[in-house]
Amino acid sequence: MTAAIHAWFDERLRRTDLEQSVKRTSLQAGIFNDFMLDYKPGRTTADDVDLGLDDEARPRTPARLDEAQVRELIAPRLTALVQARLAPLVDTAMIDYRFTCRGKFQTAQGMLHLTLLEYVNEDKRQALLARIQAYIGDKLAHGQQPTKPLETFFLARHLLDPQLFPQLDVAWTIAQYARIEAVNKTSPEALAEHRHDIIRAISQWAQDDFLPQFYDRALSAYRATQYTPKAGALPAAQALQAMDLLLHGAVMILRHEPSYAKAKGVKFLQIARDLGSERAARMLDEGSGTFGTEESQLSNALLACRANDVFATVSIAIAREEEDAYAQALAFLTHLLRQGFPKSYQITLTSKAREYLPVTGLARSGTHRFFAGALAFPALQGALEAYARAAIARFEFYADTEGEKNCMPGSYAVFGLGLLDARYFPLVQDYMAQVDEGHQSVQDGFTAAFVARHGVTLQTIPVLVACLRACTDRVKLKIAADFEDVERLECLARQLHGLEDYLVEHVLYAIWGKPEKLAALARKADGRRRELLLALLAAASQAAA
Repeated sequence: MTAAIHAWFDERLRRTDLEQSVKRTSLQAGIFNDFMLDYKPGRTTADDVDLGLDDEARPRTPARLDEAQVRELIAPRLTALVQARLAPLVDTAMIDYRFTCRGKFQTAQGMLHLTLLEYVNEDKRQALLARIQAYIGDKLAHGQQPTKPLETFFLARHLLDPQLFPQLDVAWTIAQYARIEAVNKTSPEALAEHRHDIIRAISQWAQDDFLPQFYDRALSAYRATQYTPKAGALPAAQALQAMDLLLHGAVMILRHEPSYAKAKGVKFLQIARDLGSERAARMLDEGSGTFGTEESQLSNALLACRANDVFATVSIAIAREEEDAYAQALAFLTHLLRQGFPKSYQITLTSKAREYLPVTGLARSGTHRFFAGALAFPALQGALEAYARAAIARFEFYADTEGEKNCMPGSYAVFGLGLLDARYFPLVQDYMAQVDEGHQSVQDGFTAAFVARHGVTLQTIPVLVACLRACTDRVKLKIAADFEDVERLECLARQLHGLEDYLVEHVLYAIWGKPEKLAALARKADGRRRELLLALLAAASQAAA
């Protein structure tokens, strides 16, 4: 154990970038603040973090220490050693304003968790507090310029650090987070990064500080964290106030995190409800409250719509299968998405219509059926395009699709419009540029349907290439004969020019198959056609190499 402690300190002292790292922002007092010693018979490790994923694992050897030995004899020696190594470093960039050393020890009685040392450098703490207050005043309270994500990374955590802010002012803290979002709203990509750091900070606070007051938690590498209520642990008034921060984090997760993360947001709301939060109960039933009744509900003689952003569901009941009913529903959906409604949502549909798009591989869901119904009305094509452009988002998927039927929001509207009219070819190209082919393959079926509907022409080749770039490796179209025409072949070459080599190979394979087939065609060709085929073959060969 002592060897592991020495190794941890020695390795970090060899780093030459500590001073430079701390100078990146005034909100960082030092690099390291946590140290975990993990002992099991025959193996000891020391690291900056502890995931706690193997606490229940049994040691392979029966040679175990007794718990009393660890507490009375071993722990004091380890603490003294850490203190000795830490003492000359506390004022350097290596150590944060605080430093906690924890240990977990596999004993004959089970896993023993001990805090070996808790150190606070009061001078560093006061200096950091002053810099935090100055930053908030200059950059958030009075500033109008975008801030740096690195600053939010630290500030979001500092505001929830009980060593820095012993009395959590929930309303004030939420206001600072909202201000970070406000000053960074001009840059969507940067804003997403700021939001992600705020969400991580609140989630960590919830899991490590707030929820352990009322729940025992079990961490696992294979499933979500399990929470078990503690007997008799009921929230006091102060805890109920802190619940607002838990709910704020839940709403941020549901509105801004990818679909795979949203279960955590729902879990936070359910826990808050179980702890007695009436607001959480309302949110689970009616939504987060982010959207007013006029935005989340619509009811008249033609239809009824109701949206819940917590569960990312929109229920639509079409009373009369008329154009205006679908027009109102589309306007309702588009407005919600533009206001930040979760894009990985689903529609539960009540309708007599039973139409689906002529595309192989699409889920036969209520969401699919709604858009197929709307596409039956030519006058709604513009509204469908507006909806699609509001819905399209990389790494988001309709919540009622999974596996091979996964599809990005906007898919049904884009596919339907793309098959109907050449006016929507640019929309198809924009959609394909956002497709995550690693997690959806419905674009394969659409591409085949697109070729069957529109053929291979000078007008369709740019769209076809956009589709094939986004398709999976399983696509193989029987369109090689269409490129015997030199003009079409030139058009294809122009579309492939400048693309990365692997994309060129990917597109060519979908048309001709293996490069050997393309080489055989090139040998038999002459003139301009031969020249073009050889150029394409060279690009494919370069990618293969």
